[in-house]
Parts: sequence; structure tokens; C-alpha cells
Amino acid sequence: MYTASFAFFEAIWEAGITHCFVNLGSDHPSIIEAIVKGQNEKQGKFPKIITCPNEMVALSMADGYARLTNQPQCVIVHVDVGTQGLGAAVHNASTGRAPVFIFAGLSPYTIEGEMRGSRTEYIHWIQDVRDQTAILGQYCRYTGEIKTGKNVKQMVNRALQFAMSDPKGPVYLVGAREPMEEEIDAYSLVQEQWTPVEPCGLFPDAVASIAELLVNAREPLVITGYLGRTHAAVNQLVKLADTLRGLRVLDTAGSDMSFPADHPGWLGLRFGVDESIKTADVILVIDCDVPWINTQCQPRADAKIIHLDVDPLKQQMPVFYIAAHQRYRTDSCTALSQINALIEARPDLLAKLRLPFYHQRWENLLDSHRLRLQSITDQAQPAANGHFSTPYLVATLRRALPKDTIFCIEAVTQSVLVHDQLQATLPGQWINCGGGGLGWSGGAALGVKLATQAIGLNKFVCQIVGDGTFLFSVPGSVYWICQRYGIPILTIVLNNKGWNAPRRSLLLVHPDGLGSRASNEELNISLVPTPDYAGIAKAAAGGNLFAARASTVEDLDKLLPLAVEAVQNQGVSAVLDAHLDGPEGKYTLEQTM
Repeated sequence: MYTASFAFFEAIWEAGITHCFVNLGSDHPSIIEAIVKGQNEKQGKFPKIITCPNEMVALSMADGYARLTNQPQCVIVHVDVGTQGLGAAVHNASTGRAPVFIFAGLSPYTIEGEMRGSRTEYIHWIQDVRDQTAILGQYCRYTGEIKTGKNVKQMVNRALQFAMSDPKGPVYLVGAREPMEEEIDAYSLVQEQWTPVEPCGLFPDAVASIAELLVNAREPLVITGYLGRTHAAVNQLVKLADTLRGLRVLDTAGSDMSFPADHPGWLGLRFGVDESIKTADVILVIDCDVPWINTQCQPRADAKIIHLDVDPLKQQMPVFYIAAHQRYRTDSCTALSQINALIEARPDLLAKLRLPFYHQRWENLLDSHRLRLQSITDQAQPAANGHFSTPYLVATLRRALPKDTIFCIEAVTQSVLVHDQLQATLPGQWINCGGGGLGWSGGAALGVKLATQAIGLNKFVCQIVGDGTFLFSVPGSVYWICQRYGIPILTIVLNNKGWNAPRRSLLLVHPDGLGSRASNEELNISLVPTPDYAGIAKAAAGGNLFAARASTVEDLDKLLPLAVEAVQNQGVSAVLDAHLDGPEGKYTLEQTM
């Protein structure tokens, strides 16, 4: 029996989807039949099914997998309730531009047994909603309904074209039991005819204008956010910074490793607030959602601003504008390669770059980079009482892990400190969700690790997560999946005994208000008494997980190597609950900007 559901799985496999993260329900009898049939008949040519006890984790896994490989994976959930269970994960995939393919069933629309798949259970009436696609519609690049099995493969591929065309993101298909049960004739598509829209470059006049502005600038600055999603774009940006000696690069999102820390032009991660923004005379904003926060920091009035982006209008944002003099919809890697090629081909520009001014600017940049790295090193010191803070913890972690470790970061208020100390240098080494839906990193780290296993790299993957965010990540599901499917990751929990992000938001608006003097308990952001985070993970993994708590330098020196050993050599996950120095893991407001 060849059904629409079986054709659905053929379609996603033929399109390059290798994994399905599933949470199945009463809308999926034909899906389950197709899975069993495919596993029996198409061994090696059928998606691997990963059972996920929570939908948020399922979509975060697909998200993490896609960010590493740029290949969408499939998430299958249960009608409207499973769709709602995706929660913040669909926001993250949308704002983070992660191509993911989501399918959900619909309640059957026949009652009397007119068709195979008609209603057979009480719940089919309760879960029948007017417009299920509206639940996710505003987050998705495309939503649609499979109404007949005869064009199921075309519907799948149309959705994937949207997912993989810039700006990439989630897509959502639904199908009721009746059309998914439909018997059809087997058929195939010519897959080469269903490719996404190709990335675009700049017109020649735009390339020349941008190159001339950058070469003639006295204090040029690049501000980026997610440029590193395309790994080759990082190399093109480094090439530009090597040519335009003195060019600096500021990361304002921490979404991806967009510029290596060992380059003199590296300014690190600052969330839209940095002195370089105020002093630059030419600013190239490239693949960036929030280059600066107007109430906190703005460019100088005479600065020339160029905006290059896959989505310069920010079509998902009702309110967005920057005072750019030129803006172009373009692929960052293509645009940067065009700019580099033009500079190399223009003797007048090359001659100018050989003037003493540019040599001196380079020397000044080398000096400032050395001072920046030294300042970061100076912060990574333990407290006099033997306890440690985030800088010391992360500096120690960086030395303990393989050089090519991939970090999935969800450190919230500690992100700047983590970024400074990790000093990532490899494209794809630092991955953040790019959105605000807390709880992404647990599933995402699994997805990233699974992807490295699937493509034969099997790199070490480390999740760094705040204590409150760890709870959002649904650890019971995350660490069960770790154990069930043999996906070992290291998790470092930054335990400062509460959610400090609301305090930071409060201080930005009411720096001297009543809340500025209130305790975490009074602000209702305390996580005291502190849960046993490592114990939660170990219980979920059925006891087969390295779990430990470190609150002193001595603890850290003893336990961190054991945690790394467990992941690297024993193939089991490890969770290290790191209690930060002080009663609330104090930090300054400036360190989070």
C-alpha cells in the first residue's frame, strides 16, 4: 500500500532530510504505518526517527542541526496542542533564520466513517480548531495544508524552497488523517527542479561605492550579527580586514562566530553599545538585526552607513529603521567577495592602502588588541576565598576542551563575559539561538552533536547555559534523548541563583527606583533554594550521566577534567553545576551591554 504519508517520507528524504524529530499522536496512524514500512523496506534510504518527549526540544534539535549543516530537518508534532508545544522554539528558528520543516496533523474532518482516517476517538472533536496554521503563521516563511495525496511531494518541496531561500526560516505543513491515508500511485519529482532561490550579489556601481567609502575612511567599522551562519563569509570578512588595515569588527548578536578573536580587528560581542559605534566615520552593517540601541548608543551625525543584509527591511519586525545612506538586499559572502575583488583590481585603492597612515593605523590596532586580550585575561582570576566567577570558569573551560569544540551558548546576562573568555576563532564554533526564546540550547546542543556524528566529524559539543534557562530547556526530555540515542554533550550551568535579566531590564529604565535596592527575592527572580540541576539531568538519563557541582577553584580543577573525560572517552553526557562567586553571582550592568 502506497499512501500519501509514505510519499511524504520519500519526499523529505529525496530533498535531503535525514532526521525526523517526532512527538506522535492520534492524528498520525498513517504516519506511523509509513514509518514502520519505511524502516522495513528502505533501510539506509529513510529518515532516522528521533522520539522527543517534548516538542520544544524536538524543534530545538532540528534548529541546532540546521545551523551546523545548513540542511533543514523535519519535526512532526500532534495537531494544535503539539503545535503549541513548540513554544518559543519556533520564535528562535524564525529570528535565528534556521531552516526547519514542521509537519502537524489535523483532526479528521469526516465523522461517519466515509473515508479511511475518519474520527475514531473522543479527542478528535476537542482538538478540531478553525485555523491551525494561524498558530505559527507569523513566525513561518510558509504555511500550507496537504489536501490530497496526489501532490504531497510538490507541497513538501514548495515548503522547503521557502525554508531554504533567504531569509531562511521555519515552514509549517498540516494534513488531516483522510488525505494522509489516501492511496496514490507512486511517483517521483526531478529534485534539481526544486532548488531554493539563489543568493544575490551587488551591482557593480554599489561594489565600487562601498569599497571606496571603506578605503577612504579614517575609522571604518563593520557591525555584524549572523554573518557567520555562512562559514565562507567569515573568511571573506577576514580578508577585507587584512586588506583594510585598521578595520574593526563588532559583533552585536552573538548568534554565530562571525569574526575570529585572534584577529587584531576583533572588538568582541557587545549588544549594540560600544564606543566604536560613536567614533566610526564609515559603518558597514552586514547581516545584523540590532547594530545599535538608540537610547544607549548612536553613531556620530556625519557617519556614512551602509547596510547589507539578506533581509534589510526586517520584514518580521513591525518597527525597524537605521539611518543608512545605502542599503542592499544581498548575500554577505557574495557581497564581501565582490568588494575584496574590486579592491584587488583597483591600483589606485591599493596605492592608497600603502600610505603611512594605514601602516600606523594597523600598528595602533595591534596595540589595542593586545591590551584588550590582556584586560580579558586579567578578569579571569579566582576570588580570594577560593570561589570563582564566570570569567575564570570560562577561561578554565577553554583550556580544558579541544580546540575545535563547538559551543552552544545561552548565557543571557553572562553572554558578553562568556564571549570574551572563549575567544572563538573557527567558523561555526560559537552558536547562539539569535532569538529570545529561552530553553533553546539543550535541544540545540543535541542537534549540533547529532549533526557532527551524521557528517563524520563527531566534534566535542559544549552547552553553556544559565540556571534559569536550564529549567526552560526541559532537561527531563533533553537528557533522556542523550541517553536513548547516544548523543553525549557537556553542559555547564552558570548558577547565579536566579534570573538576572529582569533586573538588568529594570535598571535600564529605573536605575534609582525601588527595585534597584531590592533583593532577588523581592523582585521575584530568585531561584533559591537552588535545584540540583545536575541531579535532574542524571535522573532523566536513568543514572547514566556524569553529574557534579563545583563552587570552588579546587572543585573545578578536580571535576572539570572528569566531566570532559566522561563525554570524550566514555560517550556519556556530563552536567557541571557551576556555582558562581557571591550570593547572586553579581555582575555589572556594563558587562552585559
